[in-house]
Amino acid sequence: MSKSYSNLDRLFVAGEWREGKGDILQNICPWDESVIFSMNAATASDVDEACRAAAKAQREWGAMPPSARAETMGKIADVMQRRKEEIAEWIVREVGGTKVKAALELQLASDFARKGTVWPFMVEGAIMPEDIPGKESRVYRQPAGVVALISPWNFPLQLTARTLFPALSLGNAVVIKPASDSIVTGGTIFAAICEEAGLPEGLVSVLPGSGSDIGTALIEHDIPSVVSFTGSTEVGRGVGKAALDADLIKPVELELGGNSPIVVLDDADLDYAVEASAWGKFMHQGQICMIANRIIVEDGLYDRFVEAFVERVGKFVVGERDDPECFIGPIVNRDQFESVTGLIAKAKDQGATCALGGEPDGLVVPPHIFADLDEDSCLLNTEIFGPVAPIIRAKDQADAIRLANATDYGLSAAVFSQDEGRALKVAKQIQSGVCHINDQPVNDSPFSPFGGVKNSGIGRFNGHWAIEAFTTTRWISLQHEKRDFPFSAKDL
Repeated sequence: MSKSYSNLDRLFVAGEWREGKGDILQNICPWDESVIFSMNAATASDVDEACRAAAKAQREWGAMPPSARAETMGKIADVMQRRKEEIAEWIVREVGGTKVKAALELQLASDFARKGTVWPFMVEGAIMPEDIPGKESRVYRQPAGVVALISPWNFPLQLTARTLFPALSLGNAVVIKPASDSIVTGGTIFAAICEEAGLPEGLVSVLPGSGSDIGTALIEHDIPSVVSFTGSTEVGRGVGKAALDADLIKPVELELGGNSPIVVLDDADLDYAVEASAWGKFMHQGQICMIANRIIVEDGLYDRFVEAFVERVGKFVVGERDDPECFIGPIVNRDQFESVTGLIAKAKDQGATCALGGEPDGLVVPPHIFADLDEDSCLLNTEIFGPVAPIIRAKDQADAIRLANATDYGLSAAVFSQDEGRALKVAKQIQSGVCHINDQPVNDSPFSPFGGVKNSGIGRFNGHWAIEAFTTTRWISLQHEKRDFPFSAKDL
């Protein structure tokens, strides 16, 4: 196997690895809070150079035939396959992933890379009907140009790949600003992969740094044509405003926060619903935008569900970094840890029953389960982003739907019932961009539309929706014969 990548603690600008000149960034391992490396952040001048290099490289890349771009995307997928162990170890090391989380995220991101060989052939134009004699109206889909990609820390490999690979395969260049907690897995490892796969210099740049400095400079720069952001709703609002206030207004793709419900109807398969809910609530310690934030169970099944759920979650392996069976790892950083433990304390003060809990070990918070919550509980009205499961009782099906929709968010959802028709009826009434019947809410697929409603975002990722996001539609008409122009109202 090739040597491990050795330059991931640097910027990658216009095809060149270099030291930054901005503020010091520390990459911290959540498992023991040790410093993996320190580096200097990018600066506004790096943003300008990266954008200009991207624009130059994109002109040639976007003009290449689809087969050439598809071939290069295949090489990226091959590199990821060869380096899968190295990439997985970075997920464990940098963001506190368990081995199962790392394997899942790598599988998802690699699938998007491999599907990058397909997107170039999915772009379609059209010939539109015209009433004007001799006029032919053509609709072209062309690359948007340069995409500004601001990625999050929680599932950084997948959530970077979800924009990067379709954008590249459709003929765009990409400038990435990774989260400071995932400099490698959301940024520099992609630079190394793309370099090894032979992408043209300047087509991809990676600029670690703060959102207020590098993120804002990237959004406001005149060259990027599209901004793709995944992260919190609060920050997403700022991204959207900055894109509208920029000298050149640009469209945004925003995947933001969530408060996703799992609805368990009283005719659900209890054992299966418990198993799926345990996975869909606690994968990666609950630090996923589409994770189940609330579990809503119909009254007839509630008590049995809580008992079985506590028993199942109580069997999780917790905090064992090298154990492939470990399901609960550390919270990503000290600030997030304080947020999660603060919510646990507040829920107890509000009178919620803690059916399962325990004391933290470093940044590892053992899984917590709360029952008998009031509707105004802090756990039901906050995106927890931690291993805490609130389970709320619904009086009946209508009440379950009401509770599911009692949030300003609408990203993912799930419904469990042995009657698929009943479950579909409920799913259609839940206000979310995504809903899964008899499955948990953490799903992504390269060709299915992913995105939210309400405060969970704007736009859709994947498939044909990625083509809409990362290409621009142009109308070009050809007047094949001379036409008469009306210079008087009488001519019309």
